[in-house]
Amino acid sequence: MNHQRVTLSQLGEFDEVVDVRTPLEYAEDHLPGAINAPVLSNEERVIVGTLYKQSPFDATRVGAALAARNIAMHLDTTFADRPRNWRPLIYCWRGGKRSGSMTAMFNMIGWRARQLEDGYKAYRHSVLEALGTLPGQLRFVVLTGPTGSGKTRLLNALGRAGAQILDLEALAAHRGSLLGALPAREQPPQKAFDTSLVQTLRSFDLTRPVFVEAESRRIGAITLPVALVEGLHGAPCVVVDVAREERVALLLEEYGHLLAERDYFRDQLFKLTPLHGRERIASWCQLLDEDRRAELSEALVTQHYDPAYTRSTRKHFESLARAPHFTFHPMSADAVEEARSLLVQLEGVDLSSKSAAQ
Repeated sequence: MNHQRVTLSQLGEFDEVVDVRTPLEYAEDHLPGAINAPVLSNEERVIVGTLYKQSPFDATRVGAALAARNIAMHLDTTFADRPRNWRPLIYCWRGGKRSGSMTAMFNMIGWRARQLEDGYKAYRHSVLEALGTLPGQLRFVVLTGPTGSGKTRLLNALGRAGAQILDLEALAAHRGSLLGALPAREQPPQKAFDTSLVQTLRSFDLTRPVFVEAESRRIGAITLPVALVEGLHGAPCVVVDVAREERVALLLEEYGHLLAERDYFRDQLFKLTPLHGRERIASWCQLLDEDRRAELSEALVTQHYDPAYTRSTRKHFESLARAPHFTFHPMSADAVEEARSLLVQLEGVDLSSKSAAQ
């Protein structure tokens, strides 16, 4: 049924995209906007896969029976209200038996269903290809400054002021630093992050700059694509200057939830032992145990975050030495107005990566 197969370029021709892979596969990543209608459940796919190693015939027979029952269930529930002229696009992992079985059944009913050529595998290939090319088409402006400078607040304020922003930490559900895990929110799978990142990059106007925070190659468990990291390292920068007392206050506010989870906080501090030694880590743990929050925050700023910023950011960002400085007050209620001031300050600055690298 090759006439029923279509490519990714034809996505816009369909009313709905249906992912028939297991819920686990779907949760890891899926085509944007696709709904999940599994032909095999997580457990059923394991059963069929195990049986296949013993007897491909028996596995196919059992799989067909399971698929038929599941498709029937979806017809009675998920797809019960679809109109006669509905046109769905269906895919599985490689455009094989799972999507083929549902496509065949839908077409027998009278719907104009089609199967995605090479399935999710083709889509994943397109995402990786885009991650290698899209960053080079954009004009990034990187906000630099040590942890506690309020770069995320400034970035979001720039967005509210009308600028284009790329909030990598929001996409990765992590603040980027050692203590950056967000409470009650897990990071997305790497593949899902990649899909979200591509969708965001494609939304930008190529003629306008895109503001982004300076990030390392990893944000928690998420790895940034090489092309994006290289693009950020070669982009023009803005150094965000914040008074130390404001940085301490900001850290107390943003990481205050960790003080209610002291065992977790202590475990994170112990991970820094190879870098700082047992004596210093013990002193930080003592501040934690004695609830001396401001002192602990200031110690982390001066003894950990600032040296780390000096080692990493100044080494990787090529234009940092020539970058304009911007004094920011992250605890201010007028962050958007401050962001507008930055945009005005940058109006006469050449923000092209080429000139910044010269």
